[in-house]
Amino acid sequence: MTNRRVVPWALCMLGVLLLGMQSVSGQVVEPDEHGFMIASPAQQKPAEGSRSVAIYGDSSKPGLYVIQITFAPGRGSRPHFHDQARYITVLKGTWWVSTGPAADVYDPDNMQRVEQGTFIYEPPFGHHYDMAKDEEVTVQITGMGPVITTSIPQ
Repeated sequence: MTNRRVVPWALCMLGVLLLGMQSVSGQVVEPDEHGFMIASPAQQKPAEGSRSVAIYGDSSKPGLYVIQITFAPGRGSRPHFHDQARYITVLKGTWWVSTGPAADVYDPDNMQRVEQGTFIYEPPFGHHYDMAKDEEVTVQITGMGPVITTSIPQ
């Protein structure tokens, strides 16, 4: 039915722990005396020409990256896949996804509902597309770069 699965919370926390060890979007954010680092919105760098925010790293370069993407209602992606695994959390709204062989053909009426707070593991080369339907949706994506995204011809 779907090639996405829920991954244990500990794996999600690994990204958060790694995030605390380096800089945010080119700015050095120093850990406090207890080793914690907090990156405020002012320290996060919006990606040019999109509704994406680079929280940490760069998906086109080697290493860990964290991005947040906000989809306006009715906006999303077309069928595609990535060569690297991605770890996704729906931060706001209800996201809609299609995965596996069914995702090779774009059909927004045949998608799975993904509620706010849901964590998704997206395997390397897993065919999918996703979108916001009736409301704005924000997702946070963590992975290791560099990532190559390949469109599936329609």
